Formats: sequence, C-alpha cells, structure tokens
Amino acid sequence: MVRPYASRLNDIEPFRVVEVLTRAKQLAAQGRDIVRLEAGEPDFSTAEPIVRAAQEALARGETHYSQAAGLPQLREAISRYYKTDYCLDISPERIMVTPGASGALLLISGLLLNPGDGILMTDPGYPCNRNFFRLVEGEGQLVPVGPEDRYQLTAAKAEAAWRDNTVGAIVASPANPTGEILSADELRELHALCEHNKGHLIVDEIYHGLDYNEKAASILSITDRAFVINSFSKYFGMTGWRLGWLVAPEDAIPHLERMAQNLFISMSTMGQFGALAAFEPETRAILDSRRDEFKRRRDFLLPELRRLGFTLPTTPAGALYLYAGIESFGQNSAEFCRTLLEEHGISITPGADFGRYRSDEHVRFAYTTSMERLEEAVLRLRKLFGG
Repeated sequence: MVRPYASRLNDIEPFRVVEVLTRAKQLAAQGRDIVRLEAGEPDFSTAEPIVRAAQEALARGETHYSQAAGLPQLREAISRYYKTDYCLDISPERIMVTPGASGALLLISGLLLNPGDGILMTDPGYPCNRNFFRLVEGEGQLVPVGPEDRYQLTAAKAEAAWRDNTVGAIVASPANPTGEILSADELRELHALCEHNKGHLIVDEIYHGLDYNEKAASILSITDRAFVINSFSKYFGMTGWRLGWLVAPEDAIPHLERMAQNLFISMSTMGQFGALAAFEPETRAILDSRRDEFKRRRDFLLPELRRLGFTLPTTPAGALYLYAGIESFGQNSAEFCRTLLEEHGISITPGADFGRYRSDEHVRFAYTTSMERLEEAVLRLRKLFGG
C-alpha cells in the first residue's frame, strides 16, 4: 500500500465557482438555456489590438523563453502605466510579470510565510488566498467583515485580530466578492498598523480600472514597502492569457526572481508581446468603453435584486460582483444556488466559496454577461419570487 498524499490537501478547499461553472456547462451541453452569472470572467473577447500584437509576435518567431521576471519592455510599459494613470514613479526593476495574479500570490506566499505563520484576510474574501498560504504551510487568518465596514478590513479590526504568528495582512480594493474599495486614508492606516507590527501589507489591485465612481487609490502612492498584485485578466480582458504582475520592495525582487526561475521559468512570450498593446490609446479606449458597460449592468441588476428581496446594503464601487443576502428566501446558500441552476437555469455562486462568516446567507452575482441575459435572469427571478 502506498503512502497517503500530503496532509495539506485536507485543508485546501475546492474553488466552488469552478464546480458551479462546470455544472452550468454540463446543463448547457444538454440543451438547457443557462444564464451564466457565476464566473468573474469578462464576457468580452480580448481587445483586437492585443490579439493583433500577439499574432505579429508569433509571425516574428517570438516563441522562446523570456526572462523569469518578464520581458523588459513589458515591465517598462507597466511602469509607464503607473506614471500616466497614477502619477507614480515605479521603477521597472520593482515589477515582475507573473503567470496570472495567482503566480504573483504564490511568489509572495513563498517569500513571506514560514511554516506556522499567518496572514490576516477578510471573511468574505477571495477564496484562493488562504489556499495559497496553506500550500506553503502558512494560514489565512480570517477576519469577519460586514456591511458596517463595507466588507473591508479596517486597521482597528486588523489590530484586534493580530496574533503572535501574524506576519501581515492582505486586502483587495476593489474586492471580490463585494466590489468594495478602500480609500487612501484606510490604506494608509492599514500600512501604519502593519509597519508598527513589523508586518507586511499585500494589496490585491486586480480590479483597478473597473472602478465606477472614483478611481481606486493604489497603496503604491502611500508606501514603497507594500506588495501589489495586479492582473491583465479583469480590466484588460485577457483571462485566458494568464498574465499578471506584482510590484514589490526593491530588496524583495532578487528572492522573488529566484523563485520564479524555479517555479515558472518564464511566462508566455507571445502573450507578453500581446500585453504590450494593452496600454496603447486605441486599446484603452476599448477597455474604458467596456468598463462603462459593466457599470450599466451593475446599475440595472442592483435595484432589480433589491426589489426581489435580496439584501444589498451597499452599492459596490467596483469589480464585477454583487454580494447579496438571501435571508428572506428560507434556504441556505448552497441549496439556493442549486435550485436556481437546476430548476430555473440561473447560475450564481454560493457564499461558502468566500469564507465562513454568514456565508450560508449570501450569494454572489457576477454581471459578466450581456444586458439581454441579465434581463432574462431578472424575468426568471420575478417568476420565482414575484416583484
């Protein structure tokens, strides 16, 4: 009899949205009409200038390994992006291109966590964070947050939750699943707390660009000691290309690069050449128009869900999601989502994917499909719940 698999697998939970997505695709393959509101993937195909740039790179034979930290010209382009969009001077040497934001999170986990260390994170929050930490024998230390905090980690809550083994905190702005944003003052307070405790602050900024009221502040405007995770997946619409980046303190880059050499070797070279075009004015105009369409969808779906009895005490300021309470419907989250999908052809994500705090009372809607399909979803919900 062979030895059992590693015990850490018992603690790494499934990514339930992928399971929901798989079932939705199965039903669609059987001929069911499924309104897809589960995945945080923009429904628009990658903008044509990006595709064209990647095709041209392929035609030129750009099919070899790049540097482990990414193409120098892409790191420079990201640096210019911080200059034009944030008025920040971020050296290209502090920027690493990664295989998606997940690659950035894996590198940061390996850099910061010794076995038994913990990092504070919101509950609810992005579910994969705690699993990355567990992979390197650390732990995600869940801090319950609610509408009274706009579902964000405050400095006061972080201070109260800080433990002897806590080495830092991770926050997201805009956040998944709630779409809420941290102000510059709130980021500054979190940074001060982490600095006081000799800890690290990680800020997930992958939904920057998908902010609908005012531009989300970057922690990089406050300190050069924080770690920033970003991605070409959301605002830039390149989910399947698997490209992201991280910005790190200068002294951390050699360690991160050494890990990247071993873990990844490099990212897709032709994908990186495509990503260069993501920052061109022609592309940005396309992406900004898509952002405006996402806002239009949010502004349609949010009041409709409220009228139907869902609890949405705040108006999300960014991202692609509505995190809705279902207390009035008399079912727990998993049952509610299963019923909507199997019986009514609406695919959404149960709250248990995002943590434990009141998760049975919440579901997440992703407005990543067309207005026509959102209207169809609302029609079906009206038939089910009235309104």
